[in-house]
Amino acid sequence: MIQILLADDHPSVMEGTRVMLEQEEDMEVCLANSAQEVLELVSSNTFDVMLLDLYMADDNGIELAKQVLTMHPDAIILIYTGFDIYDHFNLMIETGIHGFILKTMSREQLITTIRYALKGEVILPTSLVRQLRRTTLKISDGMEGETPTISNREYIILKEITKGRSNREIAEYVLMSQRSLEYCLTKLFQRLNVKSRIEAVMKAKQLGILTDSDLIQ
Repeated sequence: MIQILLADDHPSVMEGTRVMLEQEEDMEVCLANSAQEVLELVSSNTFDVMLLDLYMADDNGIELAKQVLTMHPDAIILIYTGFDIYDHFNLMIETGIHGFILKTMSREQLITTIRYALKGEVILPTSLVRQLRRTTLKISDGMEGETPTISNREYIILKEITKGRSNREIAEYVLMSQRSLEYCLTKLFQRLNVKSRIEAVMKAKQLGILTDSDLIQ
């Protein structure tokens, strides 16, 4: 029997997902509605796969996954979310998470993704594969012999700036503290040789880091 831990702070979502999963004869689901409950369950139980909601009231799924993996380094964890996960994908992989499942997926896609994860394989949407081609963007600042790089996270931050989001909003979106974001912005401004968010966007557009599609709201 495949033992699945499903963590979500929306009871109706959890129940609906459990019903879909337990239609499979070899799947059994245990529910948790908080990060604290997840940690308590994994401390005394073994699960074949864990589905962790990206945003819960007391923690986010990626930070929770880090804690679980310190307890069980071989744990198979999938982020289960109704939000666009693409901008967090690299961070998920670096954390040791095996992949993600969107709550909009069909039952067949849900089951297939879980079974592939159990085999050590990952299913990725074509749209994400295309986006990953931009993971690291190199730019030239006109200084011969030097080619600064823009990380995927910095690219995401630049995109969020174009949407007019505040530092607090961007920090929440990229799952870091506001202080860490401000430090990241300082380093990014130095790399681009600019002094403000607006200048950073203009320079990024000039260098081809941001495209017209990135600027369309």
